[in-house]
Amino acid sequence: MGIFTRFRDIISSNINAMLDRAEDPEKLIRLMIQEMEDTLIELKSGCAGVMASRKKAERRMRELKDRIKFWEDRAVLAVDRGRDDLAREALAEKKRLSDGLTPLEREFEDHDILVAQYQDDIRQLEEKLAGAREKQRMLVQRHVRAQRQRRAQEDIRRADSAETIARFDSMESRIERMEAEAEMINFGRPPTLEASFDKLMAEDDIEMELAALKSARNHPRDGDGKPSS
Repeated sequence: MGIFTRFRDIISSNINAMLDRAEDPEKLIRLMIQEMEDTLIELKSGCAGVMASRKKAERRMRELKDRIKFWEDRAVLAVDRGRDDLAREALAEKKRLSDGLTPLEREFEDHDILVAQYQDDIRQLEEKLAGAREKQRMLVQRHVRAQRQRRAQEDIRRADSAETIARFDSMESRIERMEAEAEMINFGRPPTLEASFDKLMAEDDIEMELAALKSARNHPRDGDGKPSS
């Protein structure tokens, strides 16, 4: 397949439609990008070759025009000196060189047109390549998201499985047993001295509050706040 045939196939291709039909879109777009990059390298190389040929033709045209001017000047000099024979020879040489200038100018124009076509093709392919790379970036992001979602769903299914629930129940039972064992460690031990005083003070407070309550019930006050007789 020639470079321009591949280029035309790439430019006319519908990337989105191809990806929709592909079983492995990521793999396909990687291959497409590689093909585009290879074609772009060949286009740039071909363009550089044509530009070099155009420059060579331009140099030859400039040299040929200088030679034509040279013999034209010699013809004028011969006429001024009355040497028509030399003038004729100079003009004959000028004509011979001028005849060779026409195909050289045509060659230069052809190269100029081809360079412009190459540059336009390179621009189109670079735009297509940029679009393909952006599509690749989006596909990679979608692939990463899909993998994360799949792992999340797998974790949810594992968490909802009977085996997982049984493990949680077993763990909960072990924790409850450990808590019960911790409570049993101090079961039956005599209270400490500090705990005994705390209990004693709490009992005194309760007794005082109880006495005040009984006194209030036995000696109710009248409306002025005085004890009733």
